[in-house]
Amino acid sequence: MNRLETFGLIAAQAERGEIIFPTSVNAALRLQLALDDPDCHIEDAIKLVLGEPQLAARTVALANSAAFNRNGEATVTNVRAAVMRIGYRSLQTLVASLVVRQFGARIVDPELRAKAEQLWEHTAHVAALSQVLARRVTFINPDTALFAAIVHEVGGFYLLSRADEFPGLLDADPENWIELCEEVVSREVMRKLAIPEPVMDAIKGLRTGLLNMPPSTLLDTLLLANQLAPVASPLALRAPATATPHEESALDFVMDQGTLDSILKESADEVQSMSAALLV
Repeated sequence: MNRLETFGLIAAQAERGEIIFPTSVNAALRLQLALDDPDCHIEDAIKLVLGEPQLAARTVALANSAAFNRNGEATVTNVRAAVMRIGYRSLQTLVASLVVRQFGARIVDPELRAKAEQLWEHTAHVAALSQVLARRVTFINPDTALFAAIVHEVGGFYLLSRADEFPGLLDADPENWIELCEEVVSREVMRKLAIPEPVMDAIKGLRTGLLNMPPSTLLDTLLLANQLAPVASPLALRAPATATPHEESALDFVMDQGTLDSILKESADEVQSMSAALLV
């Protein structure tokens, strides 16, 4: 089977809803569905987190990260206090990061594992930038921006998880097969993960979307964060440094150099503690 046929197979499977999830992802999905239940009480959420040791450890770590402990409060040492500090929305984001990371857990090929690690590093930078940009530039909900950034590369992670089965699948791609396949796969994986429609729409818009002036939407936030991220996706067609003239002029319009430097510094301060906490 050649590469085009393989991409066609994976895309067709995705469109039929035949998404192949690792067992660990299925466990995280059950937890996500439970947390999405509006009748899920805080005590039930705490019990669910305690039932997943890895998630419990990451919840406490996230609560103690710079993103959630800006005022130097006492260190959180238990899950109950951690859940109370970060809140439901951030807990759902943490579960989403668990799902995303688990796609790469079964990768055997060293080169593919390296790509998965780079994709996660890119995701962590976009997540930190999205949260800061939401607070300071687009004025949307920072929790929603963080969640969307964590899952915005889920299609890429899924392709990496399948690439072990098909050697050479993600090699140099002049015909853009990767991008076309990833678009279909990303849409269907997000549906399977029950990603909210507004978040799905913003992520789908990343491929062809342009910044609004002034930027004010979730899509704008993700576009800016991806452009400013210092680590590129290993599946991207071009690196962030090769911004188009439109993007460069738009960025100059959005913020002056002082504001940009401040945002980059704030996100850099957060990305290390946040990525360590989310590194499941």
